[in-house]
Amino acid sequence: MSTQTMPTDAVRWYGCPACRELTYGKRFDRSLRVCPGCGAHTRLTARRRIAQLLDEGSVTALDDVAAAEDPLGFADSRPYPERMAQARAETGEREAVTCVTGTLEGHPVVAAVMDFRFMGGSLGVGVGERLARAARVSLRTRAPFLLVTASGGARMQEGAYSLMQMVKTSQALAELDEAGVLTVSVITDPTYGGVAASYATLPDVIFAEPGARIGFAGPRVIQQTIQQELPDGFQTAEFMLERGFVDAVVPRAALRPALGCVLAAARGAETPPPGPAAGEGVRLVRDPAELPARDAWEVVGLARHQGRPTTVDYIGQLLEDFQELRGDRVSGDCPAIVGGTGRLDGRPVMVIGHQKGRDTADRIAHNFGMGSPAGYRKAGRLMRLAAKLGLPIVTLVDTPGAHPGVEAEERGQAWAIAENIRLMSGLPVPIVSVVVGEGGSGGALALAVADRVLALAGAVYSVISPEGCAAILWKDRELAPLAAAALRPDARDLLRQGIVDAVVPEPDGGAHEDPVTAGELLRGALTATLDELADIAPADLVRRRRARFGAFGAEERGAHD
Repeated sequence: MSTQTMPTDAVRWYGCPACRELTYGKRFDRSLRVCPGCGAHTRLTARRRIAQLLDEGSVTALDDVAAAEDPLGFADSRPYPERMAQARAETGEREAVTCVTGTLEGHPVVAAVMDFRFMGGSLGVGVGERLARAARVSLRTRAPFLLVTASGGARMQEGAYSLMQMVKTSQALAELDEAGVLTVSVITDPTYGGVAASYATLPDVIFAEPGARIGFAGPRVIQQTIQQELPDGFQTAEFMLERGFVDAVVPRAALRPALGCVLAAARGAETPPPGPAAGEGVRLVRDPAELPARDAWEVVGLARHQGRPTTVDYIGQLLEDFQELRGDRVSGDCPAIVGGTGRLDGRPVMVIGHQKGRDTADRIAHNFGMGSPAGYRKAGRLMRLAAKLGLPIVTLVDTPGAHPGVEAEERGQAWAIAENIRLMSGLPVPIVSVVVGEGGSGGALALAVADRVLALAGAVYSVISPEGCAAILWKDRELAPLAAAALRPDARDLLRQGIVDAVVPEPDGGAHEDPVTAGELLRGALTATLDELADIAPADLVRRRRARFGAFGAEERGAHD
């Protein structure tokens, strides 16, 4: 849990309220004011936060803005202007947010950083005006907008004027969305009320510090209002991560590199890497006659081999600066589908894929790669972000099918899959899908509506598993080999049918025999295919993609290239 004390520079020793450990003051400062004993994150002032995150010498404060100082003439035990004067004297700040321009690991940003010391970081007209003005600077310069939040909520002394700032700041972020400008928030302890219900939780990417409390109503309000017992860890960053509302819980020392990865992807989308294509000389198999005829049931076994590289394995080998993004922002996160930004041979991409896991325990943890509605909604969220930023999308398909459980049905599995199919059909960025193992049914298709669909030589792709087909049509699961032969799910038949555009060769014996070589073959295939698509106009990408899938089953298939 984040603590509520912040030592001054004069403090020689710091006593952590959480674990009671004493830490020498200078060591505590070097640790970015994180307790070395228990990891509790103390609050930082806005200026310390700016110094931690932004590059030294790059920071320029935005000019102050005029805002109503006391719109209601409010007084409780003291007049509101007196409280404001006291907050300014104690903090040295004009308001609860400080707005600056600068760079973070060399990437330009506009940053708005809140300071909880200033009247609890409350949202009033001064904060709203400053945030809206900072967003306009971001809109004009196209520099990503970075928000660091710490707030108890709306400023009561300004009544409904404060409430209206939620709309003002939300509209400012909406304009950045419409313009394709990246928005990122770092949620720190605490972030509640009107701030949580507006600009803190609307950005494209949301990081949170460990233990940060996040929510609309605070725990005391909830308990006093509805007399309900709250679960352990309620409203902490970790609690919200499990429920799909933040992308990552990031320790303070790791915030700069994590933010840098995301900013690099957004900036790189505007300036593609120069030089010759890394995929030159790569041989993709486009003629079925070049592939050997193999027993379909044996290929199914190969595609399911537990030693085959997983999506996470490929990501680790192929991508630089990968930053995983989690959560569907609705109901949860799904470990069976992973995704995030990274660079493939210098090219920024969004990569999304099924993750089966390796050993039995790992596979159970990842639900054997069977996506839930939260997983498909997460994938859709990341695809929309890629479209906003102009990033090409790479999907890696490896699933026996979408999760068939009761909970998945209760949460709208069919709706989630259908929405992804519709979404991918109209995205204005290049999409390359690769069936790297098992491509099962709609659970696979929900990540495979692409401009180019590839398959590894040892992969399979089918409407249903051979066992399921045999059980339904032959009333006997033991006849799965017969069903496999009838379904023709292997790469050679898929290429002949036009379901896949090309086949990526595998090492002798399969990808599991030489995962490194398999990864390099995949790297070349992806790079070459993305190069093919790079110069096609967005409208043409969408038109050709729709024509590609619309032609299946027609008596005469038209060219879709």
